[in-house]
Amino acid sequence: MARSNVCELCGSDESVNIQELPVSDGSEEQSIYLCVNCKGQIESGDLDETHFNSLNDAMWSETPAVKIMSYILWNKLGRQDMVEMMYLEEDELALAEQAINAEANKVTFRDANGVELLAGDSIVILKDLDVKGAGFTAKRGTTVTRISLPHDMDDHVEGRVNGTKIYLKTEFIKKA
Repeated sequence: MARSNVCELCGSDESVNIQELPVSDGSEEQSIYLCVNCKGQIESGDLDETHFNSLNDAMWSETPAVKIMSYILWNKLGRQDMVEMMYLEEDELALAEQAINAEANKVTFRDANGVELLAGDSIVILKDLDVKGAGFTAKRGTTVTRISLPHDMDDHVEGRVNGTKIYLKTEFIKKA
């Protein structure tokens, strides 16, 4: 069945782009056509249940990616009644559950003000910090560019100060 260039969740034809599922092998079979409105809500996590009433139709799609995304969104909206109505093949269900679990286990890094930090961001140090083992103090107001986010610590970021790679506690930094 040929897929058209309309949002496969709400039917809008405005600013439609193809988007991979949260867990995907990059193939078109694991991608979905989304309008800018649906995509924005999915990415921000701020879902308008009224807008997603269109899932009542989308969840019965013959396109596996559309069913999987519908399943994920019904779960995020807390609509277990709709989830229980859906039928997904075993591999589709496994992919949907993998995406839901990945989202639940996602670590979010936040600065002292609660702003989300991403790899590559620039930060500013909020107070003088003694750098253990390096023999210098990271001064307040120092900008650290291109930070990285360690996988094993959600309360530290990694960056270079005075040419030395150091870990900084998120409570002592803010996004630049």
